[in-house]
Amino acid sequence: MNRTITLRIEGMSCEACVRHVTEALKRLEGVERAEVSLQNKSAQVVYAPDRVHLQQLLKAVEEEGYEAFADDPSLGGKEEHTNGSQ
Repeated sequence: MNRTITLRIEGMSCEACVRHVTEALKRLEGVERAEVSLQNKSAQVVYAPDRVHLQQLLKAVEEEGYEAFADDPSLGGKEEHTNGSQ
């Protein structure tokens, strides 16, 4: 069963940034849809959690040069963040 999560993304400043983030997420096997909003500084991602994990989503965004955060209920309501150095 697919899951939808909203990622908060910091560092985007233009439509090219939106395109980079969208493409990075869609390249991941298991991501069905990624809708990135410059105005909201976020990405709504529909993905198959048995094929791709939250950390992979965050890492894909951060490899493009942006910071990614997720408020994931499965983490007990804690915010998940990776800075690419892990």
